[in-house]
Amino acid sequence: MTTTAKVRVAAVGDLHVTRESLGRLQPLLAPVNDLADVLILRGDLTAEEADVLVRELAAVRVPMLAVLGNHDYESGTPEIVERALTAAGVKVLDGSACEIRGVGFAGVKGFCGGYGRATLGAWGERGVKAFVQEALDEARKLESALARLRTPRRVAVLHYSPIEGTVVGEPPVIYPFLGTSRLEGPLNRYPVDVIFHGHAHRGAPEGRTVGGIPVYTVAMPLLRRTAPEHPPFRVVELDAATATV
Repeated sequence: MTTTAKVRVAAVGDLHVTRESLGRLQPLLAPVNDLADVLILRGDLTAEEADVLVRELAAVRVPMLAVLGNHDYESGTPEIVERALTAAGVKVLDGSACEIRGVGFAGVKGFCGGYGRATLGAWGERGVKAFVQEALDEARKLESALARLRTPRRVAVLHYSPIEGTVVGEPPVIYPFLGTSRLEGPLNRYPVDVIFHGHAHRGAPEGRTVGGIPVYTVAMPLLRRTAPEHPPFRVVELDAATATV
């Protein structure tokens, strides 16, 4: 007989850790130990200060997963951030999947390119084609990760938004740089229970894919502004299979 349990998934991103962050994030993240069973870190974690990030995460005792964001790539050495996170016990997802407490997680950074009919196409100059190819590659990585999940409950983790609905509130002129509909395609073919992303600091807190899957924006600046009375992370509760006897 399969039993079920509630699994509380917390998510936050866009921490943008610097030297000045030392000691400031621990009190904000510590409540996750009582409110959730797993913490997802959703990109833009550090500004070349991975050692500070790791020290701030020491307050968290629940399992942690992460994807990287564009700021983590800015220095050209995202592997430094990934190594530091891995050494601290954080599972970094990049087109990969894992299972925690009966819930499957698939993660990828994603990329930009616009939404719907305004999605940039691979036509014209070599630079445009390379830009679009990056979005296609990230979408394929997401699809590959989703295809490997075999759990009844599944969560997708991205930095960039797969839908336009959760970037509304940002200046429309920058929508194409906040995500792309190309990331939504894999999520329609391999549906999940919930999608988390960040990057849009002034976007909408939540939206839905065309298939009705809830999408939550969990950039810390957005969460602190829209729900200042709560800890700066989003918690979603899922029913997960835990044992078969």
